[in-house]
Amino acid sequence: MPKSPYLCGMKTNAYLLLVTFVAAMGGLLFGYDWVVIGGAKPFYEMFFGISGSPSMQGVVMGSAIIGCLLGVMLSGSIADRYGRKPLLVTASLIFILSAVGTGIVNTIEWFVFWRVIGGVGIGIASNLSPMYIAEVSPPAVRGRLVSVQQLSIVIGILAAQIINWLIADNVVAGEDILSSWNGQTGWRWMFWAEGIPAGLFFVLVFVIPESPKWLASKLRYEYAERVFKRFGGAEYAATEMAGLKADNRLQGTETAARVDGNRLQGTENRLQGLKPLQGFKPLQGFKPLQGLWKILLCGIVLAVLQQWCGINVIFNYAQEVFASAGYTVSDILFNIVVTGVTNVIFTVVGMYTVDKLGRRALLLFGCAGLAAIYAVLGYCYYANITGIAVLCLVVAAIACYAMTLAPVVWVVIAEIFPMRVRGLAIAISTFFLWTACFVLTYTFPLLNNALGAYGTFWLYGVICLLGFLFVRRNLPETKGKSLEEIEVVVSG
Repeated sequence: MPKSPYLCGMKTNAYLLLVTFVAAMGGLLFGYDWVVIGGAKPFYEMFFGISGSPSMQGVVMGSAIIGCLLGVMLSGSIADRYGRKPLLVTASLIFILSAVGTGIVNTIEWFVFWRVIGGVGIGIASNLSPMYIAEVSPPAVRGRLVSVQQLSIVIGILAAQIINWLIADNVVAGEDILSSWNGQTGWRWMFWAEGIPAGLFFVLVFVIPESPKWLASKLRYEYAERVFKRFGGAEYAATEMAGLKADNRLQGTETAARVDGNRLQGTENRLQGLKPLQGFKPLQGFKPLQGLWKILLCGIVLAVLQQWCGINVIFNYAQEVFASAGYTVSDILFNIVVTGVTNVIFTVVGMYTVDKLGRRALLLFGCAGLAAIYAVLGYCYYANITGIAVLCLVVAAIACYAMTLAPVVWVVIAEIFPMRVRGLAIAISTFFLWTACFVLTYTFPLLNNALGAYGTFWLYGVICLLGFLFVRRNLPETKGKSLEEIEVVVSG
């Protein structure tokens, strides 16, 4: 049987693009919710009276990460058991509630509560959106379509920055912030504005189908085939269904063989079926991952590497990074805009290269490129070289990251795990990603104080070199392969 044109690199149809962009709206809300608090920070801190309390400021800024970890932990096993679509609906509702709740409160306790709830939405979206897109995408364009998730994240970040700037644009120099419109009401609208895309996401998510690969894993073949036909026609559907049915038969044969050989092992394999998590008994939920620890470790290391490569400190601590390079406050604000635009542009570049150059090649290039840039950037700080040289190096680092580690890690994590444990395995990897994000954010001021800006960036460069060696040794190329073919490669 000849391959469908969708397996040979031709353009996707309008319906598949619609489904991809709807699912990727979870990433847009993820990016918006993650960044919006930065613009509101000067105003809500005055309103709640915590501007002089570094500990409470840290609690507020870290509350969303706590929610992220909760969302990731809850979503993995639920997605494997009940499907991808119900959790996308849940995430949209959480974003709506968080947007309204965060803006309406008058006490810091409730503000933190709604920030945690918003973090749960971020955790679910960061787990489910790339997974869903990977499962509905033909192999020839899967990298590009999953990268739409990263593009939507950076667009959400840029949107939050623009909306924050527009709302706070009427700040008068020297006025009392607490008694101003921004201090009482403006910061609320920064959060409420998120309700518009969140509401649109809630409506549109009902028009997309359940993941056909998840449906096939539950033996709902007729429904899965109908979805595949809408994506690529009858020939594409037949090809996909044949592969999925063969994979299901293989898993059934392997399970039966283990049951015959060892009753205890058979009991563990039955847990790999429809209910990978039953309650919260210690380690029970991890039994489906037996035999997959090597590839799970690969997903975890890539997730951590995406954070510990150091780029996010440029976004989170832009003021400190550019101030150390001799920039004034007004120049810093302009530089932040430059870095944001660079992030969007080179994310698009990454989308169009991931299916041409491959995942492994881009990750290797990203790690090596960042290590080299950090070596020079660290030297600039060490030699007190300031001004445009530092800005150019920072922009180069963001460009390198945006077209490599930022989108490609999401692509790889979404496609390397077997179907029967994909939700759980991606959730574990994403959990480590957010944990690494917290560690990075928390440790940068400490490292900057202890090692200086130059020592800190040299340390990130060493981490990137270690990441290069790890990818080169352990990650197979997955470009152009079906998810079932990838399962064979990574399990071999």
